[in-house]
Amino acid sequence: MFIIVGLGNPEKKYEGTRHNVGFAVIDAIAEKYNIEVTTRKHKALVGTGMIGARKAILAKPQTYMNLSGESVRSLLDFYKVDETKELLVIYDDVSLSPGQLRIRAKGSAGGHNGMKNIIAHVGGQAFPRIKVGVGEKPEKMDLVDYVLGHFSAGERVLMEEAFSAAASAAELIVAGEMETAMNEYNRKKKDE
Repeated sequence: MFIIVGLGNPEKKYEGTRHNVGFAVIDAIAEKYNIEVTTRKHKALVGTGMIGARKAILAKPQTYMNLSGESVRSLLDFYKVDETKELLVIYDDVSLSPGQLRIRAKGSAGGHNGMKNIIAHVGGQAFPRIKVGVGEKPEKMDLVDYVLGHFSAGERVLMEEAFSAAASAAELIVAGEMETAMNEYNRKKKDE
């Protein structure tokens, strides 16, 4: 059993925003593996299916970003998985250029409030994550306004590619191929 959690905010007004890239990657995985993420439980929208040979739970917490840990804790407690080996969290990162992926086996929250809350609820930082770059905020813009903003048309193309790449990386991680995923997807994207 593997739990894959994509971070974002519920409500239509947040769809397609930088802060909701975790939800977008869950949607890409769900589409690829024909998993419906429509059941409401564990403070999330969840779906169960197979990714390769492993059973997987896809989850989109509905607690709002800063309380994502409540949903993750509920999922871990119910399914009794080892978060260091069977939890994957996917979220946005403003320190990476749009569409760039960064895969880590563990690490700090790096200033991301959703991750801070998950780390607090899980009781540690030792769980895999995929960070999806959304680009740095413009100098005089408020961070909240930036992450709750939408991508430009050009960025949208990069992001669609990133969602697909993150789904493929998640497949490798679920299969126990963390090193392969890191080697394949942590490379810097070339500017086109």
